[in-house]
Amino acid sequence: MTPPIAKKVPKTLSAHGHDRIDNYYWLNQREDPEVIAYLEAENAYFDAATADQQALKDELFAEIKGRIKEDDVSVPYDFRGYTYQTKHEIGDQYPRYVRTKIGETEEQLMLNVNEMAQPHDFYNVGGLSVSDDNRYLAYGEDTISRRIYTIHIKDLLTGQNLPDQIPNTTGGSVWSADGLYLFYSVKDEALRPYKIMRHKLGTAPQDDVVVYEEADETFRAFVYRSKSRKYIIMGSAQTVSNEYHLLLADKPLNELRMFQARERDLEYSIAHIDDRFYVLTNKDARNFQLMVTSEDATTKDNWSTLIPHRTDVLLEDVDLFKNFLVLSERKNGLNQLRIIDFHGSQQVSTDAKAAGLTGGASPDLTNWKEHYLEFSDEAYMAYTSQNPEFDTQTLRFGYQSMTTPASTYDYDMVTREKVLLKQQPVLGDFDAANYTSERRFSESRDGTKVPLSIVYRKGTKKDGSAPLLLYAYGSYGHSMDPYFSMARLALLDRGFIYVIAHIRGGEEMGRHWYEDGKLLNKKKTFTDFIDAGEWLVANHYTTTSGLFAMGGSAGGLLMGAIANMRPDLWAGIVAAVPFVDVVTTMLDDTIPLTTGEYDEWGNPNVKEYYDYILSYSPYDQVEAKNYPKMLVTTGLHDSQVQYWEPAKWVAKLRELKTDDHQLLMHTNMEAGHGGASGRFNAIKEVARDYAWLLSQVVKKS
Repeated sequence: MTPPIAKKVPKTLSAHGHDRIDNYYWLNQREDPEVIAYLEAENAYFDAATADQQALKDELFAEIKGRIKEDDVSVPYDFRGYTYQTKHEIGDQYPRYVRTKIGETEEQLMLNVNEMAQPHDFYNVGGLSVSDDNRYLAYGEDTISRRIYTIHIKDLLTGQNLPDQIPNTTGGSVWSADGLYLFYSVKDEALRPYKIMRHKLGTAPQDDVVVYEEADETFRAFVYRSKSRKYIIMGSAQTVSNEYHLLLADKPLNELRMFQARERDLEYSIAHIDDRFYVLTNKDARNFQLMVTSEDATTKDNWSTLIPHRTDVLLEDVDLFKNFLVLSERKNGLNQLRIIDFHGSQQVSTDAKAAGLTGGASPDLTNWKEHYLEFSDEAYMAYTSQNPEFDTQTLRFGYQSMTTPASTYDYDMVTREKVLLKQQPVLGDFDAANYTSERRFSESRDGTKVPLSIVYRKGTKKDGSAPLLLYAYGSYGHSMDPYFSMARLALLDRGFIYVIAHIRGGEEMGRHWYEDGKLLNKKKTFTDFIDAGEWLVANHYTTTSGLFAMGGSAGGLLMGAIANMRPDLWAGIVAAVPFVDVVTTMLDDTIPLTTGEYDEWGNPNVKEYYDYILSYSPYDQVEAKNYPKMLVTTGLHDSQVQYWEPAKWVAKLRELKTDDHQLLMHTNMEAGHGGASGRFNAIKEVARDYAWLLSQVVKKS
């Protein structure tokens, strides 16, 4: 069977006196029957080309599904008089959300998402929020996979949904203290959350009141409730700036109060306890610092440093308790959890002294003791988990590594005792002792050392004979931590080595790591990945005939760039929902996410950025040359990376590439950016990708 060939309809795209001819621009019409026919033809070609992989796909699906404990339940957590859990029963694609009143045994089923999803090809529930009186549950429902949610409100006393249905939202919502009002954000035509609305229970959504409107198209609006429950906080954020407004939760009709007005390059987030706010900010602190201020004087001239800036430690988050602070930090690419104990401490903190804090309000910030949790793996993830209660000395945190399944612990911050509550069950013959994880550093061409997290099954030879899958993301300051994957075991058990490259553009090594991989430094993301691949070959983890690459979304952009820059290095590439038509997308402010991305990629309406983005944009840089084998996947309803980007890219590759290597594209016609909904349907997509990878491995004698 021959691959489908997309027709060419030349369209001239002009900017800065420069013309680009786009022969496949016509593919951006989602409702055009000819476009749908082309995508379906590509799917038919994919099915035919991989027909011999079907048995392997079925085997992988059964194997991965067989490792899942189908009748599973989450670790319970207590909140305002109830214990909450998420459950799955045998055969469930979707979760069941339940709660039990503390001191009682009768369980209440709040939502059975399996029943709710039955009429839909795609279904997702998110943003669950229970009113302060525990009676009403608000939740968001997406049935298209465009991340456009309708908010519903369920009366947990009667078990019936109220007639209130609020469309076009982000799915999340916040209750006022009296349970009479719900605050939520709505989206504009470009799917940007831009308004915070107030809904009165029992009224028509069209009568909802605009509480805050964000006029700047580069900002996105959101709303949340402080852990103290005192404030409803309305935020507006872009890549390099934040702004917050405050509203007392028990006075939902009051006017908003500004916390600190936005300033270019001033990033901050806020959390409230007692009579003060804690401010995590980059003010005079590239790697962020923690500051405090009175709730009555919140502008930046009132902020006092509590945890100062450190050049070698990135301060990522803070969890607040009555007598404790828990800081999420990152040093040398690894997570750290730092416990600060204000209660009964005799040790005077030099940080607090330097801040000029003399105490007075609880907690006493001049006397504390502190310690770090200790972890033994070379590469791991450690993170705080569900901690809704304020007055407790127990911290719930999560831990996993590339050989350790996701684990949930309770940790006594006074006695330092740690209790394992649950480790993700992995059925079958899994034994963590059968796998080895390493942390190494490759060297990029400018001398930068890039961390690599490596995992393989014991006995796998590191003599170049093993196939290797190199994965990365490298954008938005998102750190790709060394996580455990149950599905990944299927590759490891078949001889693959799996490596995560923590390349620049993420934030693994600090804020500079992100800044060195964005805007006019973006190409360092790509060269870091290429140089990591070359390091792995040079150090005999694999050879070029066994080196595969994978990435999705912005990581799909990475795949497109490395395919153009070093096509000879890769045996095969999997590009999932790839962002490959960068110039055209970033010039079109009607496309979701575009305006908010200018500080990530640059604004191509400015010639300097236009020229730079054009120089690496995968679609624009496709040439008449040999390319590696490639599998490209997308979703028709993708709201993050529109389906037409990979579709156009594949069409242009088919036109220009000079090799006979397999090039396949598969479009999920019912899903969007995250792929199929339902835990088992998602496994089918993993099995599809893994079967393709395994089928490309050249057997070595």
